[in-house]
Order: sequence, then C-alpha cells, then structure tokens
Amino acid sequence: MTSDQGQSRPEPPLAADEVATLVGFLEYQRATIAWKCSGLENLELNMTVGPSTMTLGGLLKHLAYYEDHWFSHHLRGNPRKTIWDAVNWDAEPDWEWTSAAEDSPETLRALWSDAVSQSRCMLGEALAEGGLGVLAGRGLPDGRVPTARWILVHMIEEYARHNGHADLIRESVDGLIGE
Repeated sequence: MTSDQGQSRPEPPLAADEVATLVGFLEYQRATIAWKCSGLENLELNMTVGPSTMTLGGLLKHLAYYEDHWFSHHLRGNPRKTIWDAVNWDAEPDWEWTSAAEDSPETLRALWSDAVSQSRCMLGEALAEGGLGVLAGRGLPDGRVPTARWILVHMIEEYARHNGHADLIRESVDGLIGE
C-alpha cells in the first residue's frame, strides 16, 4: 500500500473569518477528490468496489454536475450548461454516473476542473454582492431559496461524503491510502 505522504492539499485556515474558513474547507475537499482521481486511466476510473456501481470517473462527473447545479444554476440563477440540460433526467436519473464510463479520463478531469473554476467565480461574485447571506438567484422546486452559506456548506458535505467513497475505491485500485 502507498500512503498520502508528500501529498499537498491546501489546509483550511485555523484562525480566519467564516468565509475563509468555509471556502478553505471546500478547497481542501476539492483537492482531495482531485488527488484520489489523479494518475488513473480509463480502466481504473471505471473500477468498482464490491456490489457498488460507483466509480471514480462517475464521482468526477457527478461532482462536476453538482458544482454547476449549485453555484451557477441555483446561486447565480444561470441556465444549465448544455451537457446537463440535454439530459432527460426523468428517464436517466443517474446519467452522470453511468455516462462517465464513455468519457476519457482527460474529458472527466477537464469537465470537473472547469466546473470548479466556474464555481469559484460564481461564489466570488455572490460573496461580493452580499456575503454568505446573499440569497440564491434560483429557488428550490418547493419555493425555498437557500443562501450562499447554505450552498457552500452543502457542497462541503457533498465532497466529504463522496471523498469517503473515493478513499475505498482508490484503495481497491492500487492500494493508495490516506485521508
């Protein structure tokens, strides 16, 4: 087994304001998924553990979708990107997970990386307009409208949950372990 020794991820600040702390934790979680998916080719990105169908490639595409869904579509009120808007989600509710097997590692990494870059900009704009309390430009289907704070904390939770999955999958691929 190999460990995470020498792995560099941005540590969240120990003594900072709420924005810097929350953004620091999200960036740490993003760096963790990037690390867990690094250096792998198509076969490895499509490996599963036990009876689960979850793959690292599917995780990348799922997280790219959620970056766009929460920061661009909801927080900023933008229309969905074509890749997401063209999907019949009622017919294929797990499309981002299953379709990832058809994508190259480079495509998956670029899709995720581009979504993260766009999300950073979207969050930065919202914070400049009204801080963590700014209301999202698009509400939820039930009419409730989350704040930037809620979206940011939700995305930390989304990454933390899936980084646990990524730990197990990556260890089964090549023995890489670490937090």
